[in-house]
Amino acid sequence: MRDEKEVLNLPFVGITSFGKYPIQTDFEHLEADIAILGVPYDLGTQWRSGTKMGPRGIRDASTLYSFGLKGSYDYERDDFYLAQPAKIVDCGDVDMVHGDLHQCFENIEEAVKKVVSKKAVPVLLGGDHSITIPHARGLAESGPFHVVQIDAHLDWADHRSGQRFGQGSPIRRMSEMDHVKEILSLGIRGIGSSRKEDFEDAEAYGNQIFSPQKVREITIEKIIESLPKGEKIFVTLDIDALDPAVAHGTGTPSPGGFSYDEVKWMLEKIADHGEVVGFDLVEVSPPYDPTGVTSLTAARLILDFMGYILKKKEQNGQLIGQQTVK
Repeated sequence: MRDEKEVLNLPFVGITSFGKYPIQTDFEHLEADIAILGVPYDLGTQWRSGTKMGPRGIRDASTLYSFGLKGSYDYERDDFYLAQPAKIVDCGDVDMVHGDLHQCFENIEEAVKKVVSKKAVPVLLGGDHSITIPHARGLAESGPFHVVQIDAHLDWADHRSGQRFGQGSPIRRMSEMDHVKEILSLGIRGIGSSRKEDFEDAEAYGNQIFSPQKVREITIEKIIESLPKGEKIFVTLDIDALDPAVAHGTGTPSPGGFSYDEVKWMLEKIADHGEVVGFDLVEVSPPYDPTGVTSLTAARLILDFMGYILKKKEQNGQLIGQQTVK
């Protein structure tokens, strides 16, 4: 005799929102702990383009890990993540205007401000790394905060022939913002990671810079402890921080990067150390990802990090659902 039927909602069924979470594109009625925003933008790319298709690729990959309202059971921790009463919604994509960098940035910043005004944590799917500039601007009301950059490249270029808003400049641009405090850069390595004078400027600002080898030697626990405990943190993760063997679908891959497990561990330690006020994952380029493994890795890391952020909020009684009960 067949058991009672149930709705399986398999990965290939239904509308492709991130993780198959509910869609809410009306910011006025936004009520969530985390709001996903796609930013299909690659006007800041200096070499191989394609990251404007990143949000679509990541969303499609994320359906493999759609857990439903019961969340995901972690055997090692004997706990559930991404489960009720935590509330995650997908707010769709920020509108892009082809060829108009400044209007695109204005739209990104405004969308982030609306999410922040509703007390949700914005999680942005890039897009090239220049989208972190308007993302950080939009987080001004959430500041002051520290920045943790996980990346192969320092991204401290002042300008390229007058262009100050490319993918090689987001960390320097953030250093100029009054609501940004200390900056940690993890994974920086190799040829082309930045000019010597950019490293000097970063160090003069107080930017702490660690290669993958240094992170392994010192340990991520000790590095994160250099930030004051319990303070606000903004995290920007460039997928090229991972080794190309793990994530090859990106415009500027750099050998010698982190493994998935290493980055996952970093994100867990960050979420445990402070209050995460914003997160973006950038530089996934589906045209260079024929197997889809880069998008899958990106989706999994985003879900992992959201799980850690929400678990911390749950422990502190800060989830939207918990406030409603009170």
